[in-house]
Amino acid sequence: MRVPDEQEGTKAVVRAWLKLVGDTVAINDPLVELETDKVTQEVPSPAAGVLSEILLDTDAEALPGALLGRISADAPVTGSPAQAGAQGAAPAAPSGAPGPRPSPGNREGENRLSPSVKRAIAQHGIDPARLTGTGRNGRLTREDVDRAAASPTMVGDREPPTTQSRHFAGGDIPHDRMRLKIAENMVRAVSQAPHVTALFEADFSAVAAYKAALAAKGVKLSYTAFIVKTAAEAMAVAPAINGRWEEDRIAMSPTIDIGVGTALGDKGLVVPVVKDALALSLEQIGAKLDDLTGRARAGKLTGADVSGGSFTISNHGVSGSLLASPIILHAGQAAILGVGKLEKRVVVREIGGQDAILIRPMAYVTLTIDHRVVDGHQTNAWLSRFVEVLENWPTS
Repeated sequence: MRVPDEQEGTKAVVRAWLKLVGDTVAINDPLVELETDKVTQEVPSPAAGVLSEILLDTDAEALPGALLGRISADAPVTGSPAQAGAQGAAPAAPSGAPGPRPSPGNREGENRLSPSVKRAIAQHGIDPARLTGTGRNGRLTREDVDRAAASPTMVGDREPPTTQSRHFAGGDIPHDRMRLKIAENMVRAVSQAPHVTALFEADFSAVAAYKAALAAKGVKLSYTAFIVKTAAEAMAVAPAINGRWEEDRIAMSPTIDIGVGTALGDKGLVVPVVKDALALSLEQIGAKLDDLTGRARAGKLTGADVSGGSFTISNHGVSGSLLASPIILHAGQAAILGVGKLEKRVVVREIGGQDAILIRPMAYVTLTIDHRVVDGHQTNAWLSRFVEVLENWPTS
């Protein structure tokens, strides 16, 4: 069993083994989780048999094509150090903290937990019986435990606070691998690409009316679907926005593949990609977004879901932000669109030759660019077209 040749992210590491040496596995059983800065993916078993050897243990770097482990039809369990670590018991739970126990109605609950999950449960003092697994067949994953550890509803499962921390439940937060990789990518992007941001304002009245008309017919679409569709349309006036900087050229992407930043709470964010957005209808984009964001928050994205983006949208307004500038460019892209909070504002419009004060749903939109790839003229042309399409959305 080898590390997949294609993976999205700067570097993959082994996050957790889901089976122990000696366990029986079937074809396509999830065996091990690999994590990059963008996604955690399960590697399935390529054959049926017995997991006979683990060669890359938890936290080991997983280079494409590297040997992860071996599966044999009837091989005896051997005793390499990696295997011993995989079979060893999790560290003891802190004094007074409940250790892992089987989920109700499942006598093998504890045995089904991977070593990484057992260690996390012991570290945080969380009762696994209170958790709902999001892995395949309801399996409890490391991400489920980490999410529970950050949730105030799990506070009853933990040790009581010490005297020093009794008045404030804060404290240092150790970096996880995703946070470290996000930080590395942000620093690299800022140091390599000269960021410049242009700011426009968009009136969403026409989009809101069309969205309401669709909802009355039972079709529910998010504003993000309209934004993705409009961004794809705007590429016609400034194609280089969909390109990237190379040492000898500006490389142009043959399709418009739009990544949409999806927040994962304290775990950072991922950027699933709507592939070939220009070729999709508004409804198809909406369905694709629902699928991608749902699987992103459930930790079920694959490497293919987050790879190949040529442009990114940060709809930061959904969490209340009016303006974010600059928004850090995604690696290998020339621009990123930022959309602020949609709110009613007083605007001046000309009606019948006279100025009129109106109240309209407005949002600030920004385009942050790699100034090596595009200039201000192209940036403003793109934003002008983006706003024009939004504000003149057809009523039917």
